[in-house]
Amino acid sequence: MIKSASIICKQRIRHFTLLRKEVLTAMVASMTGYGQGKKENKYFSITIEVKTVNHRFTEYFLRMPKQFLKLEDQIKKKLGQYIKRGRIEVYATIEGRGMNRRKVSIDWELLEEYYQSITQVKKKYQLNSEPAIQDFLRDDLISIIEVEEGSEEIDQIILSAVAEAAEKLKNMRLDEGLELEKDLRHQLDLLGSCTKRLYELADAVVNQYEDRLKKRMQEYSSGMIDESRIITEVAIFADKADINEELTRLTSHRNQFAKALDLQEPVGRKLDFMIQEMNREVNTIGSKANNSTIASEVVEMKGLLEKMKEQVQNIE
Repeated sequence: MIKSASIICKQRIRHFTLLRKEVLTAMVASMTGYGQGKKENKYFSITIEVKTVNHRFTEYFLRMPKQFLKLEDQIKKKLGQYIKRGRIEVYATIEGRGMNRRKVSIDWELLEEYYQSITQVKKKYQLNSEPAIQDFLRDDLISIIEVEEGSEEIDQIILSAVAEAAEKLKNMRLDEGLELEKDLRHQLDLLGSCTKRLYELADAVVNQYEDRLKKRMQEYSSGMIDESRIITEVAIFADKADINEELTRLTSHRNQFAKALDLQEPVGRKLDFMIQEMNREVNTIGSKANNSTIASEVVEMKGLLEKMKEQVQNIE
C-alpha cells in the first residue's frame, strides 16, 4: 500500500514537471539576449559569447579564429535549435597553447637540388671549402609550421561551449519575454475596456442624434415634427456611424492576439500583423466617429496599440 502511494506520488510529480516545462516552452521569447559558454582541457580554454538583437529575419555574424571557420555551419545549426529569429552575433576566443603545435618542416627535394648545385659550383671553380650547415638555413628550405592536433576533440569542445552559451541566452530571452508578455496582456486588457465602452456608446450616439434632430425640427417648424423624415434621417446616420462591425472584428483580433501569446512557437510576426489589423479597425472607427467621447476613446486605443507595437518588435 505504501509502495503504491509512493509510485502515485512520483507519477504526479513527473506530471507536474512536464506541465511546468510546457508552460515554460509556451512563454513569449524576446529577441534580445546574451549568453556565454566556456570549456577547457589541459591545453587550452575556449570561450563562446552569443548576443542577439532585433531583426526581421535570422542573420548570423561570426567572429572567430580561422581554425573555427570550418565549424561555421555546425555552429549555426546548433544555435538554430535555440534561436529562431534575430541578428545573432557569435564571438570565440581561445587561451592557452591553442589548437596547434609547432613543427620543423624541411623541403627535402629542394634541399637536394640546392646541395647538388653547390657541389657543381665547387667542382667547376675548384673550390676546396665544404658546404656548411649555415648554407642550408634558409626559409625556403627549412621552416617552422603549425600543425593542428586533436581536431575532433576540439570540435566537440567548441560545439559544447556554443550549446552552453545558447542555453543561457535562451533563458535570458525567456525571462525578458515573460515581462514583455505581462505588459502586452495588460495593454490588451486596457484595449478591451475601451472596446467595451465603445459598444455602450455606439447606440447612445444614434439616440443622441435623433434627439438633436427632433429639437432642430421643432425649432424650425414651429413645433410640427415630420416623424417619417426623422426616421429616415436617423436611419441614414445610423448606417454611416455604425461601428459595431468594426468593434466585432477588433474583439476578434484581440482574442486571437491573446491566444497567440500562448503558442509554443515564435509569434512576433503574427502579433505584429494582428496589431496592424487592430489599428485598421480603430482608424475606421475614428473616421466614423461623430462623438467627442468616441473620438477620445479612439485616441486612447491608438496610444495603447502603439505601445504594443513597440513591444512586439522585440518578440521572436
